[in-house]
Amino acid sequence: MNALRLLLVACLSVALACVSERTGPSLNPGVGNCQVPLAVIDSGHVVVAINNFTFVQDTIVVPQGATVTWINCEPDETEPHTTTSDTAGVWGSPDLTTGARFSHTFGAAGEFPYHCEPHPFMMGKVVVQ
Repeated sequence: MNALRLLLVACLSVALACVSERTGPSLNPGVGNCQVPLAVIDSGHVVVAINNFTFVQDTIVVPQGATVTWINCEPDETEPHTTTSDTAGVWGSPDLTTGARFSHTFGAAGEFPYHCEPHPFMMGKVVVQ
């Protein structure tokens, strides 16, 4: 039980560093404020990185009521990205520059495909159970 508790504390620490306002060097030189590509902060909050023109992970499974936060982890000179639901009006972020983030809470079960408006080849899916 103590090993599990230590692992959870370590994961939480890394995840919180990812979404902090920290501006020092990251674990990935040349990448925005991101520390990890995907982190489960707790059962109700998941972080998805935008890195190398992909959503990392491109498909995630979350419980109903969970909040997903996308963070742009691209290098500083990279074009902004968005996270935009394929279904009009469900959610749509503004342009996310390096280090910017956007969150959406999923209140209903289902599959929610999404894309990046400026880069439609960037696609992902949130599966809410």
